[in-house]
Amino acid sequence: MGRRASPAKHHAYNPAVKHTYGPYDGKPFLSPDELFPSPQLIEFILQYGDQAMDALNNLQNPDEQDLIQQMIDAGLLEEVTDENGNTQLRLTARMVNGMQHQSLLQVFENLKRGSRDGHTTEQSGKTSERADGSRPYDFGDPLSEIDLGATLRNALAGSVDAHASSLLPLKLGMSDFVVHETEGRADCATVMLIDLSGSMYRYGRFLQAKRVCLGMSELIRQRFPLDTLEFVSFYSLAERVSERDVPLIMPKPVSIRDPQIRIRVPLDQIDPHKPPGNLPLHFTNLHLGLREARRILRRSGAANKQVFIITDGQPTAHVETASETGEEMLYLLYPPSERTADETLKEAVLCAKSGIRFASFALIEDYWGMDWVDFIERLTRLTRGTAFYCASDDLSSTVIESYLTGKKLKSVIS
Repeated sequence: MGRRASPAKHHAYNPAVKHTYGPYDGKPFLSPDELFPSPQLIEFILQYGDQAMDALNNLQNPDEQDLIQQMIDAGLLEEVTDENGNTQLRLTARMVNGMQHQSLLQVFENLKRGSRDGHTTEQSGKTSERADGSRPYDFGDPLSEIDLGATLRNALAGSVDAHASSLLPLKLGMSDFVVHETEGRADCATVMLIDLSGSMYRYGRFLQAKRVCLGMSELIRQRFPLDTLEFVSFYSLAERVSERDVPLIMPKPVSIRDPQIRIRVPLDQIDPHKPPGNLPLHFTNLHLGLREARRILRRSGAANKQVFIITDGQPTAHVETASETGEEMLYLLYPPSERTADETLKEAVLCAKSGIRFASFALIEDYWGMDWVDFIERLTRLTRGTAFYCASDDLSSTVIESYLTGKKLKSVIS
């Protein structure tokens, strides 16, 4: 790229704390605004994904190259060498954290104040927030929660009942100990299923989907350290997405516009990163997305498991096992087929039976095309989940507020 190299610096590295130390160069420390990327740069990357990174790699203007070098020096971008020996720019953890932080701030501008800082359960638990009442001590309860007054009263009552000649020294038994009741908190493993079908380009839906993923990551890191969050994108296929790659994901471009499409391909012959050249990727395979989510959550030891589905249409792709060969076949069907809906709902029921809760977020700017929400109603009814219907601009607030408060904007439960 021809960027000017930074002056060499000699640093002492301490592996115990994973920080790099060097002599103070007299320059002022970075301000909070300088520690995080600019909103304009965030918007550019979210809008264009990998294409934005390619554009940053190919900047030729010296002033623009100096700006890139400044971002590298600030730890927002880093240079990596690919398998072909080419140097490419990549987002750093600081850059992604900055995007998450700013996304969460934008969301909270629209949230009501006073949301709780935990997922309250109906059962008592072992936390630092005390509730009314007390209960007998159980092995493992923190000693800091012992209700000393109630414990002493139990011991005194036991001594009186035993007609002891002297109450002192007071004898304490295990049955005497009482602890303060505390509000229960449950750790939660969440998988966010992100629709990347071609229609997600419309109305900036994919932008809002990425913002809510970034904001959720920051929210959980700050306020729910016991919770976990994973991302799965679904289109004609489905794949897990790392937290670092969330800002770069993009909907799949529409590559075929025939009024009727019927495609059948062996699943094991498809590489999601190098699919056959004639395989369109812009379909909606919620079936594979749910299957991947179930696989992820099966390995989790969290007390609660849930999937959040962000989508703007009913499924148009699914997987079936061929009766003649026993191999799995990928079906891409348009107009949407009842066959696809049934296979997707079967997978959803398997998820629900394994203890996974459902929350579906349907993006409905197209009021003239609302017939597809019948699928969301069926999904919600079968899984005893919750459905939310909103415009894409309201998606982030809707998702995060539902995570915080469990408020049901619309619920269909039979």
